[in-house]
Amino acid sequence: MSGHSHAKTIKHAKNITDQKRGQVFSKMARVISLAAKEGGPNPETNNKLRVAMEQAKEFNLPKENIERAIKQATGGNEAANLEEVIFEAYGPGGIAIMIEGITENKNRALNEIKQILTQNNGKMVGEGGVRWMFERKVKTPGSLEWVAKQDIEVSENDKATCQKLFDALDENEAVQGIYTNLKE
Repeated sequence: MSGHSHAKTIKHAKNITDQKRGQVFSKMARVISLAAKEGGPNPETNNKLRVAMEQAKEFNLPKENIERAIKQATGGNEAANLEEVIFEAYGPGGIAIMIEGITENKNRALNEIKQILTQNNGKMVGEGGVRWMFERKVKTPGSLEWVAKQDIEVSENDKATCQKLFDALDENEAVQGIYTNLKE
């Protein structure tokens, strides 16, 4: 016998799944909180909140978590001071990257994003450094996304490095969306 236990393998896989689900729940709660903070707690009058709640339901976010996020943003329990951030960067192969996020601490998020970029052959640029390569468009009702004006192709090696970068950014709790001009 090799010493591996089927039960331990299942437990390990379940832990990974639970961790990813927790990250998604955390990100969705931040989106809901920010929407409620900006437009009020009523989804009938706050379109951004309604869309965020619909997205959260698609990810099976429990109703209690949604209510807690709204309550937290409107001052019920320890009101969070969430703010939206947009970071601009260049990645492997010279691709342009727009990173949208929601954070309680802009400086901490900036340092974390810089570190992830540095570790994955990317670099942060100043405001407007890559934004001119993108435009805001409605992709799904109620949500604006950054769409590249022109896509670029990179080598297979750079694509693999880009994917590692995207995975690392996605694991950061502050990051909500990653937009790039990488040709698929």
